[in-house]
Amino acid sequence: MILGTGIDIIEVERIASSYEKFGARFTHRILHPDEIAYCEKHARPEPFLAVRFAAKEAISKAFGTGIGTELGWRDMEIRRNEMGAPYVVLHGAGAKLFAARSARHLWISLSHTAQYAAATATLEG
Repeated sequence: MILGTGIDIIEVERIASSYEKFGARFTHRILHPDEIAYCEKHARPEPFLAVRFAAKEAISKAFGTGIGTELGWRDMEIRRNEMGAPYVVLHGAGAKLFAARSARHLWISLSHTAQYAAATATLEG
C-alpha cells in the first residue's frame, strides 16, 4: 500500500549559488559526510548536491511533513548501492516517522542534468 508520494525539481544554479556562497556551512547543514564526499569527488559537484536536496524535499513530501520540526535535512541520507542505484537511510526523526507510519520501504528515483535536478519518493506500507 502506498502511504505517500513526493516529487521535487530544483534548478542546479540555485544550489550552486548557495554552495559557492556558504561552502561547507551549506553542505554540512543538509548532507551527511559520506554524501558530501560523494558529491565533491566529481569535477562539478553542484548537480549531485542539487539532486540530494531534491530527494530530501521529495522524501519529506512523501511523509507529509515537509522539512522542519518533524523531519530535518540530516534525518535523511541518500546512498548508492553497489550497482549505483540510490536508496535512503533514515536517521533520528526520519526513522521514528518511518516506524510511526508503519512503513515497509521508501523508494526514491533521482535524475539530473546540468540545469535541473529532480527526485521522486514513494513511502510504501
